[in-house]
Amino acid sequence: MGKIKETDTRPLGDPTSWSRTHGSYLAGRAYIDEADLTAAQMEARWGAGRLRLLASPEMREKFDRQRYFFNTAIWHGDLDAVRREAKRMITAWLALDKAARAAGKAALSPLVWEVALADGTVAAIVPGRDDARAVITEGRAMAVYTLDEIARLLSMYPDIAKAKLIFPGAEVTKVSTSIYDPLDAIRDGASLNDPLEDVGIARA
Repeated sequence: MGKIKETDTRPLGDPTSWSRTHGSYLAGRAYIDEADLTAAQMEARWGAGRLRLLASPEMREKFDRQRYFFNTAIWHGDLDAVRREAKRMITAWLALDKAARAAGKAALSPLVWEVALADGTVAAIVPGRDDARAVITEGRAMAVYTLDEIARLLSMYPDIAKAKLIFPGAEVTKVSTSIYDPLDAIRDGASLNDPLEDVGIARA
């Protein structure tokens, strides 16, 4: 790892950043990965972007604030901050999960696979038409696709199918959010009290 100058103004260039050395990076990544794993498990259980919508507005606000603190620790914090906020992020996910269970909310059916698209909508994939009744929209913008429809879509884009056959294990990837996420509008804030123009608010 190259030496970073003390005048480095990048978020992770701070002398106290958790990612300054190989050792501290690996230590921080371990905690971040644990929080990300919990998030993935919750998405698999409740659907893409759905669990926070099942909570009360007050609980949702607390959850979103914790996500903000977690992201801020990743961008600006030292190793202790990353460890602390990652643990709190896991606790926040589990609190939402507990509240949803206590309220008798229905988890995602094993017949339904959900994935977030680049435009913020959700695609629900089901084996057949009759299985579409198992889809739960819960206020989300969602389109339902059967396996037959997926097959027709792939037939319309044969280059994708061909690439997967020629290169086994190849993946078509896209990083996106499942629905509109309030933190998308705050790209790099150091404090919740920062003026909007200072934290990179995405303007329409």
